[in-house]
Amino acid sequence: MSAAMVPGGADVTHLTDLEARVLEAVDETWVVDRLSAMVAVPSVGGSPAESEVQHQLAGWLDELGCDVDTWQIDLAEAAADPDAPGQEVQRTEAWGVVGTLPAAETGRPALVLSGHTDVVPPGDLSLWDGDPFVPRIVGGHLHGRGACDMKAGVVSALAALAAVRTAGVRLVRPVALHGVVGEEDGGLGAWATLRRGHGGDVCVIPEPTARAVVTANAGALTFRLEVEGHAAHAAMRDRGVSAVEKFALVHAGLQAFEAERQRDTDPRFGDARFPYGLSIGRVQAGDWASSVPDRLVAEGRYGVRVGEPVAVARAAFETRLADICAGDAWLASHPVRLSWIGGAFASGQLPAGHALLPAVRAAVADAGGGTAEERAIAAGSDLRLYAAAGIPTLHYGPGDLHLAHGPLEKVPVDEVVTAARAFALLTLRTCGVR
Repeated sequence: MSAAMVPGGADVTHLTDLEARVLEAVDETWVVDRLSAMVAVPSVGGSPAESEVQHQLAGWLDELGCDVDTWQIDLAEAAADPDAPGQEVQRTEAWGVVGTLPAAETGRPALVLSGHTDVVPPGDLSLWDGDPFVPRIVGGHLHGRGACDMKAGVVSALAALAAVRTAGVRLVRPVALHGVVGEEDGGLGAWATLRRGHGGDVCVIPEPTARAVVTANAGALTFRLEVEGHAAHAAMRDRGVSAVEKFALVHAGLQAFEAERQRDTDPRFGDARFPYGLSIGRVQAGDWASSVPDRLVAEGRYGVRVGEPVAVARAAFETRLADICAGDAWLASHPVRLSWIGGAFASGQLPAGHALLPAVRAAVADAGGGTAEERAIAAGSDLRLYAAAGIPTLHYGPGDLHLAHGPLEKVPVDEVVTAARAFALLTLRTCGVR
């Protein structure tokens, strides 16, 4: 096999004949067809389509000859279990899907590829160049909501299994693909999958990593602040206490707190300005334009440092908020009420020196992906759930996270193909060949 046959011009002369055959078996047309079909399903978290896309994936896994486990997640159990990660959207149903490619030996898979199929809402449709759920290819990129985050990653994992099967490879140990939901609002699907007993020796999550390998992620906690004021006629606003003005004081104090938490960050974050960001995402105040607002509710996201227990992160926030309130006469007697709501993402990381990192980097290079830099990301992910279950885990996948959740979401088709080839090689090398 010549170097020209692999994207990126990698020297693949050292690959075995079987590895070369598996690389050739990755079919770009098949990849584009499956990714287009998946993006066309508007699987926004909590919508009926979130379940639809899971059944779509289960059907494809079945076509590949996988042993497929499809089950309905017990939402009542998830709501009551203190170890569950929490949810930020309402669901009437949710499904888990695991496909395991049969091997000569049964038992625990040597490798897990795990990806979420839920997406965030498209937002203002006027900002998109077209319907976000009508996939289109422009300039070698496939555009659409979920294309980057992270249906391209799911399809790249699926294509790797397809290539192994097409090449007629008999693995020694199984490889499994976990299709999960609810990642965008806490990690319900991964939690339920692990709770059902699905696991593996190591795991790769093909989140978009912009050609890097991500070995750590910060955590993220969602919070609500309730600020009390005192209502008065706006013509005599000095007789009231504006909850908006008091929130401005609180917000300034939290921004100073955020700045302090960026000090001495993990070098894997590179030039990221806010690896542990604190952001207010929603604010609601008052009920009449001519009244001094007596109540404000703000909700936001708070970053958890790598290696920092969630309880410690919460305590630091609570202490700082109490200090801010103590410094103002009104807030000292009417302290801001804080509640922790929605999803709770702990941080997570691959154990230092683990062999999964060099194995993935070698597979990426041999697949034409070049030298994959080791990085960390500020976003919460399912990595921490697999890591907490004792499964060494990292991220590598097609696309750039900077384009996720926005109206410019897209993924380079060649990166999806390269990721599929890398996962195919990793599967051979991790699971073994009979």
